[in-house]
Amino acid sequence: SPTGDSSMASQALEEIIEMKDVFSVKLKRRRFVGQKKGGTLLGITIFKCLNKEENKLTDCAVHLNNLSEDHCQSWFRHLKEILNGFQNRPKSLKVFVNPSSHKREATHVYYEQVAPLFKLADIKTDVTVTEYEGHALSVLKECELQAFDGVVCIGGDGSVSEVAHGLLLKAQIDAGKDTDYIPKPVRAPVPLGVIPAGTTNILAHTLYGIKHAVTATLHIVMGHIQPVDVCTFSTPSKLLRFGFSAMFGFGARTLALAEKHRWMPSNQRKDFAFIKTLADLKPEECELSFLPLQIPQEDSHENDRITLLYLGSKDQWHKIQGHFLNVSIMAIPCLCSMAPRGLAPNTRLNNGSMALIVVQNTSRTEFIKHLKRYASVKNQFNFPFVETYTVQEVKVQPKLRSGLDAKENTYLNAASAEGNYPWNIDGDLMKEASEVHIRVHPQLINLYGVNTDDLESSQATCNCL
Repeated sequence: SPTGDSSMASQALEEIIEMKDVFSVKLKRRRFVGQKKGGTLLGITIFKCLNKEENKLTDCAVHLNNLSEDHCQSWFRHLKEILNGFQNRPKSLKVFVNPSSHKREATHVYYEQVAPLFKLADIKTDVTVTEYEGHALSVLKECELQAFDGVVCIGGDGSVSEVAHGLLLKAQIDAGKDTDYIPKPVRAPVPLGVIPAGTTNILAHTLYGIKHAVTATLHIVMGHIQPVDVCTFSTPSKLLRFGFSAMFGFGARTLALAEKHRWMPSNQRKDFAFIKTLADLKPEECELSFLPLQIPQEDSHENDRITLLYLGSKDQWHKIQGHFLNVSIMAIPCLCSMAPRGLAPNTRLNNGSMALIVVQNTSRTEFIKHLKRYASVKNQFNFPFVETYTVQEVKVQPKLRSGLDAKENTYLNAASAEGNYPWNIDGDLMKEASEVHIRVHPQLINLYGVNTDDLESSQATCNCL
């Protein structure tokens, strides 16, 4: 029934609602202030999800007026049966909220924007507000995941990475796997929902194309599932973690320096670390070994400056040794507001490959030109000192440097006498002295995101990524 101008009341308004877009139905009653039950029946209200603009989802209510208790109960019951028949829509979720993310907005985002939608969709939640780094991991190790339909994280990239690692590690433990060495990990038993409340929110941008908590929440509520590739990062003796992307060299040293200045506001310390690391720019000497991905020649993109190697033997490794300013290994495109094309635009969410991006030693001026390209639509790899490969496995073996001066140790957090090199894995800092072996595992986890039932929409999103 129209509201507002009385002239609208005489016009018949028709709207077709597809049940696949509906996520909740409620009986509508008029109640007095303070009245929690009963009230005068007015009809039923249907809540649906719609695309407000590109990539953004929003919810809206459609009110159907009917004063008959029997009619309303019948409609309500039948609509609920239809909604309960949709697969992948969660009924119970384990939720982690990191109150320290970014501007400490995660708690507000959850209780003001996310929780009301979960309640509207009749989703039960078990909420853990994390109190320290590693809290979510410790909870997940003891969590009975079969009690939930999914796990949700409200926070930044570091929080999401910790929850994803914990979810996959718990899956290996439950499967009786040796968690020190996992050549073929088992898939995560439940999907992971990512609600952005951090600074860069790379995983959320990659999944949704936007930083928008309501959009992320509605993807979870609607049960939109996207299989995603995951990497294992290991030393010769142990599994370091599961993750989606990593940087060695400039990207890792910048993070290491930022972590040393935690007392500064988030944006300030990141800007400071970026500028300081750039001012003290020095290459890493290391050996890279990689196993190229086997793909048909016709699948290669002629317009992309990407090195694709076709080998007779699938076990033939290639080696590169030299001085590198930065090495990136990414299983997903890694979109963010600062890199609209993505840090690794030549890979996809679930094509079973990783992008290996190697920036060889060059002048500071040329390196800055390369970095600036990430914020534009130009190809950031179109430089003679940048090489890209599509790979299945990578081994990074740093070469110990001796004679480091005090300046390097202070500002770069460089390889010390113990030989600990920083790694940036999904925005989390890790330090390792030995070789790091990275493997990609196809579709190891389901994330709430792109609706893969709509192939054209999914492909369009992939092309955009």
